[in-house]
Amino acid sequence: MTKTSLFNPVEYLQSDAEIASYLTEAYEDENPAVFIVALGHVVRSKGVSNMAEKTGLNRESLYKAFSGKAQPKWDTVHKLLHALGIHMTAAA
Repeated sequence: MTKTSLFNPVEYLQSDAEIASYLTEAYEDENPAVFIVALGHVVRSKGVSNMAEKTGLNRESLYKAFSGKAQPKWDTVHKLLHALGIHMTAAA
């Protein structure tokens, strides 16, 4: 019997273009939680400690925000996107 391993998207988020594409796809999902989960994956791919330092946010707070048990506040999401160099635009 072949044993399979769990898919870990963090391993595939190497370039800024891949990260932007991943977050865009997640944002377009009807379920807003998909975007938050995806952002958590990106934060982990960049290193939670590194992202905490870049944003001035507490490392433990970031772990809690993306644990699935809490919803991060908009200012947290905004700071993370800014630190990642992700620019969101609205279009009609």
